[in-house]
Amino acid sequence: MTEQTPAEIEARAADSGAGATAAFRSKLQTEGLEDVTPERVNTLAREVLTAVHDTIRRHKVTYAEYDALKAWLIQVGEDGEWPLFLDVWVEHVVEQVANENRHGTKGSIEGPYYVPDAPGLPADATLPMREDESGTPLLFQGQVTTVGGDPIAGAKVEIWQADALGFYSQYAPGLPEWNLRGTVTADEQGGYRIHTLQPAPYQIPTDGSCGKLIAAAGWHAWRPAHLHLKVSAPGHQLITTQLYFPGDAHNEDDIASAVKPELMLDIVPAESGEGEQTTYNFVLDPA
Repeated sequence: MTEQTPAEIEARAADSGAGATAAFRSKLQTEGLEDVTPERVNTLAREVLTAVHDTIRRHKVTYAEYDALKAWLIQVGEDGEWPLFLDVWVEHVVEQVANENRHGTKGSIEGPYYVPDAPGLPADATLPMREDESGTPLLFQGQVTTVGGDPIAGAKVEIWQADALGFYSQYAPGLPEWNLRGTVTADEQGGYRIHTLQPAPYQIPTDGSCGKLIAAAGWHAWRPAHLHLKVSAPGHQLITTQLYFPGDAHNEDDIASAVKPELMLDIVPAESGEGEQTTYNFVLDPA
């Protein structure tokens, strides 16, 4: 794999915010927004503002601090990083509330880098990748079932992931459009076998407004290595989740607070002798 210069890597990070904003706007055009009543808006907006007011009073916020916040909020918009900010620091709580009554597979955040309509692949598939793609070979396999244990034939398993440098296709220049992305159709027993590469941990983009917040607060910007998935089937609730790798240094302090014990993979040497393999079964709740 061709080595990339620090300048190229920095340019990729700078592109992420604009890409995430464009993708979110495209999603709204396709899916629209659910109607929200004025009563609901009134309740939520008032409680959020009250929490902000209480923070200002409790910590005696100065005008200098207020102006710094105002300047930063303006810059977040100009950098196109609102999707990144919300997905990293807010979405994990929305996900917990949205999925609190499920009995099947645990959910996790979608994040800002999902792209719909990835290429369709058979139940035994290899994700699209460059000929010289770097990384440890990984066989990711399992079965999709109902909460009662019945296999779900033809279930859709959408998967996307970062490459060995932590970059996602369509959010970084120089990567093939569908690199490490695909939509796998499970077989008659709900089974799937996906040949890919183990992703690497990565830092969220730090050269924009979110990076300024991280630096100012003395935080780190790391996400542990993970696979993104959306699993769906007619008559069942779609589950969006992420799966993690044991031993990652940032499983305990993921900046996005998205790691759950139930989402940890069991990694073993591959039976083929090449790389590693893991089995993870998905359980879908009824619609």
